[in-house]
Amino acid sequence: MDPFAPAPLGPITLRNRIIKSATFEGVMPDALVTPELIEYHRKVAAGGVGMSTVAYVAVSPDGRTNAACLYMRDEAVPGLRRLTEVIHSEGAMASAQIGHAGLVADARSNGVTGFAPSRRFNPLSMRMTPAATEADLVRVIEDFVRTARGCEEAGFDAIEVHLGHNYLLSSFLAPGLNDRKDRFGGSLENRARLSREVLRGIRDGVGGRIAILAKLNMLDAIPGGLKEEESLEVARMLERDDVLDALVLTGGSSYGNPMFLFRGDGPRREFAAHLPLLLRLGFKLVGKKFMPDLPFEEAYFESLARRFKDALDLPVILLGGINKRETIERALEDGFEFVQMGRALLREPDLLLKMQDGSQTEGICIHCNRCVPSIYSGTRCVLIDPDPIIGGPPVC
Repeated sequence: MDPFAPAPLGPITLRNRIIKSATFEGVMPDALVTPELIEYHRKVAAGGVGMSTVAYVAVSPDGRTNAACLYMRDEAVPGLRRLTEVIHSEGAMASAQIGHAGLVADARSNGVTGFAPSRRFNPLSMRMTPAATEADLVRVIEDFVRTARGCEEAGFDAIEVHLGHNYLLSSFLAPGLNDRKDRFGGSLENRARLSREVLRGIRDGVGGRIAILAKLNMLDAIPGGLKEEESLEVARMLERDDVLDALVLTGGSSYGNPMFLFRGDGPRREFAAHLPLLLRLGFKLVGKKFMPDLPFEEAYFESLARRFKDALDLPVILLGGINKRETIERALEDGFEFVQMGRALLREPDLLLKMQDGSQTEGICIHCNRCVPSIYSGTRCVLIDPDPIIGGPPVC
């Protein structure tokens, strides 16, 4: 299968089967679109991707990861429309990842307290995150639908609903993070209720006009987290609900195991340098446990994702350490409908053009993961543009 041939995704058609994955850009100090955000996505669109994913659009102020995170409101729509127009002008489609951060939200930075399935300590804000009331959950469902409609108004061709990494919807799925005794806790059906109601609302609000994707954890890889068997059953539920045009498969926890998302060396020194003093001191004690070094391998989610793909009729998108053209071609031949790429395109936004003209068959990203802490000062490859907080030449 030619990875660079046009391909349908629900009601839209992409110029090829490669999607820029959601990678937090870190260039929105006022939680609004900036020229830097537009340029970030313009470069990868001009570099040949079929679609570029904006990461991420919070559905409410309390759903932001921190104060410098976009959230949907009337004030944000004009800037988002300028962003989608620029992406379209380069021949690519535009997608917005939408979500509520839940346990991953920094309430201290946001200036407003969010909520989680159950009361839990949040190490980012150094305070407790309260359990959501049923009224909170009714409101958050409405926020997701309103945000999806706002994305449509802003010209996005697709949305990607965040059901991964122990953000709010993901944490409801995890038995060890959800102690609720009401209809949103206990059995897997109950724990999946919030995600299903969110997606049904979005389908009814924008379905058929823009593509609807969901990013689902195959496993959380933390104690008490969602495991493979239950995740597969959740995927089957979503398929039966007929609410999605495609499923993006991921894993790991921003709350408890972030390196499972990335693999490779844990950038502990660089991450600590961006933290406030007290958090920095605490991170020195727990940093290696929270952010361990994990072996990197090409397409590290592929074998697990294949099980989901084989069990579903729903189109499945592969991500996780994809750097080579042969990996893309193998995944498509194996039945994955699309692939998502992140760090490789951060290092080389024009990598896909090089693959198409035959001048390069794989990216030059070395997966040092020093780009991960740069979300605090503008996400980039620090081998090209050193981080001003760290200073000095890059060390990998």
